[in-house]
Amino acid sequence: MPPSLTTRIRRVAHNGPVSPLLRRDTKKKPAERTVTLVGKPGCHLCDEAREVILKVTGELGAAFEEKDITQDEELYRTYWEQIPVTLIDGEQHDFWRVDERRLRAGLGA
Repeated sequence: MPPSLTTRIRRVAHNGPVSPLLRRDTKKKPAERTVTLVGKPGCHLCDEAREVILKVTGELGAAFEEKDITQDEELYRTYWEQIPVTLIDGEQHDFWRVDERRLRAGLGA
């Protein structure tokens, strides 16, 4: 018997509408993940985001990298209205403000 409509809706709400085969591997340990901050020089929100990201990645052992949208045309076109943008393993996680608890959860901690 196929799952009920309610069951299917709950699954989509919990897992998102993406096939499990296409979803990011959430079983990785935080130390196996990379957090990328996409920003630009002189951005005060980027400075605030960097502080939170450095704290969390330092405590959890995740890798940290930073990308400057003024040095990469594709990043500029994609993110110029959203900086700072936080990526986890190359996938957008957050923008404008970085919430420490949300970042920890995104890293699987």
